[in-house]
Amino acid sequence: MKTINTLTLTVVLAFFSFGIISAQEVHKTSANSSLQKLMDGNKRFVEEKLQHPHQNAERRLELLNNQNPFAVILSCSDSRVPPEVIFDQGIGDLFIIRVAGNIISDEVLGSIEYTVEHLGVKLLVVLGHEKCGAVDGALSKKEFPEHISSLTNAIRPAIKNITDLDEAVRANIKHVVEQLKTSKPILEEAFKEGHLDILGARYDFDDGTVGVVE
Repeated sequence: MKTINTLTLTVVLAFFSFGIISAQEVHKTSANSSLQKLMDGNKRFVEEKLQHPHQNAERRLELLNNQNPFAVILSCSDSRVPPEVIFDQGIGDLFIIRVAGNIISDEVLGSIEYTVEHLGVKLLVVLGHEKCGAVDGALSKKEFPEHISSLTNAIRPAIKNITDLDEAVRANIKHVVEQLKTSKPILEEAFKEGHLDILGARYDFDDGTVGVVE
């Protein structure tokens, strides 16, 4: 057995040495695989073929001492957008941070950085959705009480000169993605080095689909 393990390690190291595969390619493959898991799960949700994976006592006990989520989701808090449900995932599969308008703050960034530094997550998805109330509030130009206004004020820079709600939702998603890509030091470095993929997505209430926001 030791001989086999040594041989395997030697082959892998040789691949890296000769440039057959790179660390960035390995991480990119992992991120792509994670995204495919999400999209496959969403397809099951849309088609009403849910598998409800990892939602039993065995899985709960399996994760007593550690966790290994394959993606981190920064999602709006809207009760109609539960990530585990729309992606058909279970306990320990997704590290989810939810805040109205899927905006970022120091606390949100700290939570995300933890997943990248300590859990080795390779995919970060900013998940907005159709008819987002927080974005709609930011579009309205209304004045809100202090804590609510902290949400709308965070969104408004992303939607200047925009009047259409869905266009504003997409602009806000893109804005948050760019903020995350340039967040120093951990996320920016991980993204630039190819250790982390960051993308935006939008959930559609009408048909239940999730689409990547380019």
